[in-house]
Order: sequence, then C-alpha cells, then structure tokens
Amino acid sequence: MRKLSFLMSFIVSTIIPGQIMAQSLEKMQWFNEPEKWEVNNNTLNMYVTPQSDYWHISHYGFTVDDAPFLYTTYGGEFEVKVKISGDYKARFDQSGLMLRIDPENYIKAGIEFHDGKYKLSTVVTHRTSDWSVIELEKPVPFVWIKAVRRLDAVEVFYSFDDKYYIMMRNAWLQDNCPVMVGLMGACPDGNGFNAKFENFKVTHLPDMRRLKWLKENAE
Repeated sequence: MRKLSFLMSFIVSTIIPGQIMAQSLEKMQWFNEPEKWEVNNNTLNMYVTPQSDYWHISHYGFTVDDAPFLYTTYGGEFEVKVKISGDYKARFDQSGLMLRIDPENYIKAGIEFHDGKYKLSTVVTHRTSDWSVIELEKPVPFVWIKAVRRLDAVEVFYSFDDKYYIMMRNAWLQDNCPVMVGLMGACPDGNGFNAKFENFKVTHLPDMRRLKWLKENAE
C-alpha cells in the first residue's frame, strides 16, 4: 500500500495543470478510415481517400460526409493545434483540423488547393456549409493550424513557425457538448494524395464561466 500511495503521489505531483501534452494518435478513432495510413513517432501519414469530402448542401446542392477523420473526443474548452503538409495536386485537395459535433455541425480548417494555388481554408457547417479562404502568395512546405474553443465560439489561427499566429476565422459552435476533434483530409476531385500531420496537441482550458463564478465567489 505504501508503494502504491507513493507512486500515485508521484504521478499526481508531476502532472502540471494546463500543460500541453501530445495526444497518442494510436489511441484515437477513425471515421471513414483510409486504406493506407500509418502512425510513427506520433506522426500520422495517410493517403487521403479519392473522391471524398465534407460538405452540406449549400451552393453545390449535395451532401458528402465520407472523408478520413482521425479523432478523439473532448468536452468543455480547449486549444488544439497541428502541423500539416501534403502533396496537394488536384482541385480541392485539403488537410487540416476538424471539430465535429455531428454531420450537420462541424468546423474544418487547413490548407486547400484551389485554382492552382494554396489557400488557407475554413468550412463552417450548421445544417448548411459555408467556405472562407485566404490565398497564399506561394506554396508553403507546411503550416500550423490552431483552434481555440471558448464558450460557444471557436477561433481558428494559422502560423508558419508555431510562434506567431494569425486569426483566419471566428465561428459559432454549440457549447456544453462533447466535440470530436482531430485530423482530416479530403480529396473531392482527385485520385488521392499523401498528407502528413505532426505534433498534434490538445490543451485543456478552464471553463470561462466557472472562472468567473470562482472570482465572484472567492472565499
């Protein structure tokens, strides 16, 4: 019992609240698992399934929900980020992060290849999808995408060095419900491509409403 108590005390004492920890990709779950993928040193490489995407109704008139998505589930507020790169070559080839409640409520953000150029892309879906882009002047070898879920909103950022982040979208997402969060690739028009995801991390954030309550009710 003494050894067990000592071990538990050691484990608890070495966990720092709010510390950023890399999630174990091997323990995450697939939705629409691709035929070819591997995890090595907590890096995911996958061959994105051809003719796959996430989109709901608007503009194109169809709904698709069949692209690869490796995810874990979080409740409450959090920050998630990942370094992405890919061999984008066909129209709409894309990879990035996705936060998903269900088929009609999700946010996906990352790099998308469109009109022969790399674009920072965000799709927000609440029954119908919308799409916003930031065109890059030239192709980049990789980009960091970060999403911060606070209350009923998600802020999406990009960075080229994991230090200086620029906001690319602020969008509503239902609060107080679990969210599937993870790594997404899609290839609506092409024959598939290689996508790489590195340094995937999720950081728990204290609930802002609770922090306010604690401040107002401090002993």
